[in-house]
Amino acid sequence: MSVAIRVTQHIASTAVLWGAIAMIGSNPLKLQADGSVYAQTIRNQIHAQLNEANTPTAPVIERSNRPNPTAHNYKVGALQADYTGSLWVGSHQGLARINPETGQILARVNVPNRFIDAMSQDRVGRIWLGTPDGLVRVEPRINEVTAQNYRLPSNRVLSTTIDQRGFLWVGTDRGLAMISPDEGLLMTTVQALPGVSANTLTMAPDGNLWVGTLEGLVRVSTASAYITHRITDLPGKSAQAMTVGPQGQVWVGTPAGLLVVDGRTGQLLRSVTQLRGRDVTALAFDSNQSLWVGTRTGLLKLNPYNGAVIGRVPSLPSEHILSISPDTGNKIWVGTTEGLGWVSQTTGQGQPHGSIVSAFGAR
Repeated sequence: MSVAIRVTQHIASTAVLWGAIAMIGSNPLKLQADGSVYAQTIRNQIHAQLNEANTPTAPVIERSNRPNPTAHNYKVGALQADYTGSLWVGSHQGLARINPETGQILARVNVPNRFIDAMSQDRVGRIWLGTPDGLVRVEPRINEVTAQNYRLPSNRVLSTTIDQRGFLWVGTDRGLAMISPDEGLLMTTVQALPGVSANTLTMAPDGNLWVGTLEGLVRVSTASAYITHRITDLPGKSAQAMTVGPQGQVWVGTPAGLLVVDGRTGQLLRSVTQLRGRDVTALAFDSNQSLWVGTRTGLLKLNPYNGAVIGRVPSLPSEHILSISPDTGNKIWVGTTEGLGWVSQTTGQGQPHGSIVSAFGAR
């Protein structure tokens, strides 16, 4: 039998073996690691047989030189301070746990999908990640994934939050779901959302859930999962960032500015004049009740009582802000499209993180 035929048969039998492994549902993380070793073994055997035959025209299996599309993607779409004082950084480089005082990376967690755009911590400390491939649960005590692939209206997770009873609400591009974190059970779904896509979520002090969609705002009763109020005439139309202020008002970021909504009545109270025309992408209040506003063109500090801009933060990895974690360690931590940065609470100056940042953002 010729070497070429033996190689072909070997590859065919390998394909059958992989198919059998896939059908029995092996651990995908282990499968990937074992697969890399097995594939290398096959390549070595093939090259050995070709060398024995001394066939100069035999095909050679080479590694692709195409660039990895995620290699230079440092978007930090989610930040979560945990109960132990650590900061979890969800980026398009994966999941990292850092010391927010020093910026030291304490752990990197191997996750099924590196594109993390939402994150929450439940009542017992587990970290929940939203990715384009679904929901992932991480156990901080061992820094490992302990569950994934929950049944959702869509696998593309855009937002997450925990309600007052401890249930996890998950916003996807095809609706909303509520999950019991302990049992991992899908409790209910809300798929008939005006605007369909649940871009951003926040809990009001009265226990109701506010959902930002492509067509405005929706208030959902967490007890019944019924829609109780709709706002569809927002300036800028879609809601893409939300937070609740110290007086219970809901602050809403849109592509056209910053709005304030009464969390009890759902009444649109005002549009913040200083932010009109700004594309607002992230919002967070700090312990001094100052509002940090992330936009596509920079990070601003706002006085929420009169709407005055107190300052603008220079020297972050990028002007395009994606996430904010105030009062974490001794800094304001900021996720941008070019990586992680932080703001000194003393000087108000920005600084790129040492390693979770692109080459452009580190300049």
